[in-house]
Amino acid sequence: MTWLRALKATARSGLAVQRRRLEPLVALRAAAGLALVVLVSAAVGGPAMAASSAFGAFQAAMATFQRSWRPRPTLALVSGLTLSVSTFLGYVCGGHLAVFLVLLAVWTFLSGLAWTAGPTVGLIASSNVAIMLVTVTLPTSVADAAVHAAVIAAGGVVQAGLIVLFPVRRWGPQRDALADALATVADYARRLRHDPYASFDPVPLMTARNAAAVTPRQARRRPGELHGVRGLAERIRPVLASLADPAVGAPAEGPGRDRARELLDAAGAVLDAAARAVRHGAPLDVPPGALAALRTPDTPAVLGTAPARRAAARLAALLEAVVKAAGPTGRRAGPEELRAQPGLLSLVPVIVRDVRAEVRYRDSPYLRHAIRVTAVATAGYLLGAALPLGHGYWAPLAAVMSMRPDFSQTYARSVARFAGTLVGVALATGVVRLATPGAYASAALAVASAFATYLLLRTGYTTVQVFVSAYVVFLLGMAGAQWTQTVPERVVLTLLGGVLAMLAYALYPAWETPRLRARLADWLAAAARYGAEVLERYARPDRLATGAVREALLDARAARVAWREAVDRAAHEPVRHRGLSRTATDASGRAVGRFARAAVVLEAHLPDPSAAPSPGAAALAEALRGAAERGAADIRERRVPRWGEVRAALDAAEASADPVVRAGARQLLESLEELSEALAAE
Repeated sequence: MTWLRALKATARSGLAVQRRRLEPLVALRAAAGLALVVLVSAAVGGPAMAASSAFGAFQAAMATFQRSWRPRPTLALVSGLTLSVSTFLGYVCGGHLAVFLVLLAVWTFLSGLAWTAGPTVGLIASSNVAIMLVTVTLPTSVADAAVHAAVIAAGGVVQAGLIVLFPVRRWGPQRDALADALATVADYARRLRHDPYASFDPVPLMTARNAAAVTPRQARRRPGELHGVRGLAERIRPVLASLADPAVGAPAEGPGRDRARELLDAAGAVLDAAARAVRHGAPLDVPPGALAALRTPDTPAVLGTAPARRAAARLAALLEAVVKAAGPTGRRAGPEELRAQPGLLSLVPVIVRDVRAEVRYRDSPYLRHAIRVTAVATAGYLLGAALPLGHGYWAPLAAVMSMRPDFSQTYARSVARFAGTLVGVALATGVVRLATPGAYASAALAVASAFATYLLLRTGYTTVQVFVSAYVVFLLGMAGAQWTQTVPERVVLTLLGGVLAMLAYALYPAWETPRLRARLADWLAAAARYGAEVLERYARPDRLATGAVREALLDARAARVAWREAVDRAAHEPVRHRGLSRTATDASGRAVGRFARAAVVLEAHLPDPSAAPSPGAAALAEALRGAAERGAADIRERRVPRWGEVRAALDAAEASADPVVRAGARQLLESLEELSEALAAE
């Protein structure tokens, strides 16, 4: 993609407005907390203190809207506390330019590395730097700065308290995550009716798994319908794939295929009903026809083959368990993987370890992001101070809030921030010039702008930036700054900050395109480990279950998501490919996806512990492990991998292996050879 096309694509992405479900009660609660903080602060300390506290309450509420599974009060408290520390240190150093620049550089560098811990942590850290640049201009003494820092922290406490006192749709995010996972499996079942090799997106299941991580207190209070249903959805997915697969499931044509389609349709109906019940906390309402299809007595005779009969029986049993477990009156579906959410303090060593690993890796995208954002923030602050515009902090503020570790988000947000700032400042300016509001009227307008920000937060960055810009203008107007002192230069300096952010990425990029081969190799290696673990279970059915298959599956899913995200980012980058074209990328992704799907089908038919070992399965697993390791190395070194030892192991097992193992291993080999063909055509 050329630079011109990349800029057009990112600009369209940044300016896009998305239709999302709004949460007016949650937005109203956050705005009410902000209004309470502003009113109390204004009555106690005047407009300047109210403006300072409002930034803390505003940012604390913004943190609670991020996609995190931690309790919302915790996010509000962490945001308020860290912001208060940032602003106090900023004010203490603010009187000395050199010292403040050192603090700004260190704080910005750490905020850039904070993205290693996830987008929620990265966004809170970046917001702390950005708001620090504004709030350090409000106090007049160190003691005054300490008071301002205290009221900023109090804003986080107020937002956390309101969440506890006035909960809105308790467990709502967890319900949505689980319902989305069930709906995804339902959609997969329906697509398998027409395409027995349909692809499956595991992201909703991964999201639901993350959402299931709870604290001990949450585990005691979690609704019953959130227990166990996710585990059933995980087990249903491979059964669906095995039933639809013509090699090991229902025959490709005839009455058996028709009956399989009926079962798949019934599975989709049951899972959709369960998704609705979980999402709304309502009783489960399953269409009677779906249950009747699952209980049809002649199903085993019609399906014919033993693997197909086994898959149909397992599917019916699992869906019956879903019917019993979903809904507020359901009972637990047996034992479930309990995922404990680690405390914040226990995460600190983990984050430090990850950050140290990123710092030691010279081409780390997070390290490069930290260096870029540090250079831009300090350069923007110096340029803003040197220009005869006043309020020079707008340039580094815009840059810090726009920059992200990847190209497309940085450029899209830079464009969106400037467009949103221009519109928001124009609207707020018009209101100020026509109405000339006083301090309390400005506070009311700021709260109204904040409410609109919270309400439209997930509709797009441009829309949000319109109201954020208006919020800041009204808030600073309440503190005594005239519109003529803030608006014109803010537009110019915001443009300057966006340009600096774009130039920084162009001059010191972290392109994903050259790393596509490494991402593909990682996915292949993870998928092969999963396939080998499944084959090991066929070779040793009596082996004590250690969770190795499950862990390998999770690793393969994570590698697949990393691959897809890399492909999506690379699609918008203005660089030439280096050994993996768009055509080869698509074909290679399909091949490894088919490999993972074949392993899933094999997992659906894992033998009972009392079953006899499958001849040849151990040799196949060993050959697959070795070949995959060498194949991953070949992909990284731009060689075409070969799979002769896997074929030799399959040929040796053809006569004696279990039919399911034989058919599954054949599909594994075919997908590996398809991968080699895609890479050889490069």
